[in-house]
Amino acid sequence: MATAAILDVDGTLVDTNYHHAIAWYRAFRKSGVTPEIWRIHRHIGMGGDQLVAAIAGEEVEERLGDDIRDAEGEIYMSMIDEIEAFEGATELIAELAELADAVILASSAKEHEVDHYLELLDARDIATDWTTSADVEATKPQPDLVHAAMDKAGTDAALMIGDTSWDCKAAARAGIPAVAVMTGGFAASELREAGAVEVFADIHGLRGALSELPVIGRTGAGAIADRG
Repeated sequence: MATAAILDVDGTLVDTNYHHAIAWYRAFRKSGVTPEIWRIHRHIGMGGDQLVAAIAGEEVEERLGDDIRDAEGEIYMSMIDEIEAFEGATELIAELAELADAVILASSAKEHEVDHYLELLDARDIATDWTTSADVEATKPQPDLVHAAMDKAGTDAALMIGDTSWDCKAAARAGIPAVAVMTGGFAASELREAGAVEVFADIHGLRGALSELPVIGRTGAGAIADRG
């Protein structure tokens, strides 16, 4: 059976979640809305098409949603040169490529952002393929991104690897298992409640258990000890 590893990018492979939280805060504030930053962080990983309403309500979305999203994009891009890949991220992609038939980097970011991350990760020749915002209509927690990644992989069996509750919920809605790392700032309990079958502190811990992961691992999920 052909298998795929679907890797979330922001917060999983590259350390962006807190930059995005600050960018969203400044974008909201620019439009006269000032949500608390901790509330914004709880929604990082959810797509921008849904985040504004989730944080500030439908009325703000209708009046200001597009302006806030445009501002967030500009503000985030002003910080993008500060972004670093997590230690071991490139090695993780390469090791997954040895286990799975396809490795897809799953992002709903704009193409220029994804291009920046591909260069940062040196992943163009390692990953099988990747997604961008052009590949999805509705972002996480809707399953569109997972379905798009599976279409690019050409497999029916896949494992999602992410860092937020929204990654895990999207995987569940797409009917595939998920494992998670805590590098996005979500607690192990939150990630498990959202559907993660296993949680690791970081990429190092995940890399140490690759052979035991569901779907793509050689020994399967039953052998995984609790590493959260």
